[in-house]
Amino acid sequence: MKKKKVLLGILAIASLFLTACSSQADTSTKKTVVTGTPTIFFHGYGSSYHAEEHMVNAAKKAGAVDSVIRAQVAKSGKVTLYGTWKKDAKNPVVEVGYDNNRSQNYELLGQYATNVVKKLQKRYGIKKMNMVGHSQGNVSIIYYMLQNGQNKKMPKLVKQVDMAGHFDGLNFEGLPAATRQPAGLKLDKNGKPNKMNSTYKEMTGVRKTYPKGQVSVLNIIGDKGHGTDGTVENISSLTLKYLVADRAKSYKVVKFTGKMAQHSKLHENPKVDKVLIKFLWGK
Repeated sequence: MKKKKVLLGILAIASLFLTACSSQADTSTKKTVVTGTPTIFFHGYGSSYHAEEHMVNAAKKAGAVDSVIRAQVAKSGKVTLYGTWKKDAKNPVVEVGYDNNRSQNYELLGQYATNVVKKLQKRYGIKKMNMVGHSQGNVSIIYYMLQNGQNKKMPKLVKQVDMAGHFDGLNFEGLPAATRQPAGLKLDKNGKPNKMNSTYKEMTGVRKTYPKGQVSVLNIIGDKGHGTDGTVENISSLTLKYLVADRAKSYKVVKFTGKMAQHSKLHENPKVDKVLIKFLWGK
C-alpha cells in the first residue's frame, strides 16, 4: 500500500512537470509542417496579445481554428514561441505580443513582424499566411509589406484584415507631426488623401512592393458617431485603399456602428468576430 502511494505521488509530480513544460517556450529545433493557412494577429499601441484573445477564442468556438501559439517579441527583436502547433493543425493561429509595445519607430515594428514570420517559417516551414492587425498592429503589417512584399523567400500573404487603422494619422494634439492626421483631410475616389503626413508618404512605397493580385484585403472600421471610433477618424482608416487596393486581389470595407464600434471594443465585438471568421475561413 505504501509503495502504491509513493508511485501515485511520483506520477502526480510528473504530470505537473509535463503540464508546466507545455506552457513554456518551445525551444525545439525540429520543423513541423502544418496544414491550413496560418493567421498572425498583431495588437495595437500599448497593448498586448491579450487584445487578440477574444477574436481567436471566437474562431476556436466556431470550429474554424484548433491550434494557437504565442510569439513574444523582445525589444531586441528576438522572438520566443510559446506552445506548439499540431502537425495537422486546422488553420493555426499565432498571437503576437511586443514587449516594446509603445514604439513609434514604424520601421522597427515592420522588422518585429518580419522576425515573427521568419521564426514561424524556420520552425514550421510556412509558405503562406494571413495577417490581422488592430490599430497600430496595422502599421506592423504595412511596414512588413514595405520590407518584404517582393521577397520571394518569404511566405505569401493571402488575406489581410485591417481594423481601426490610423494610416494617415491620428487627430490628437501633442502628437509628432509624422503621425498626426493632417487638418482638412479629404479623399478622392481612389482613397488618395489630399494631405499626407510624413509617415503616410513613406507608407505609399507599399504601392510598389505590394504583390499584384495576391492578397484579399478587409478594412474594418468603427463609427460610434460623427465618423470616428472615438480614437481614429474613419477618413484616416479609409486611406488604406490608396495604399493597397490597386494591387490587391480584392479590397472591401465593412463599417460597424454603435457602442461596440468604439476603437478598443472592435476586437471584442461579436459582429466583428462573425465577419472576421467568414472572411478568413469561410467557404
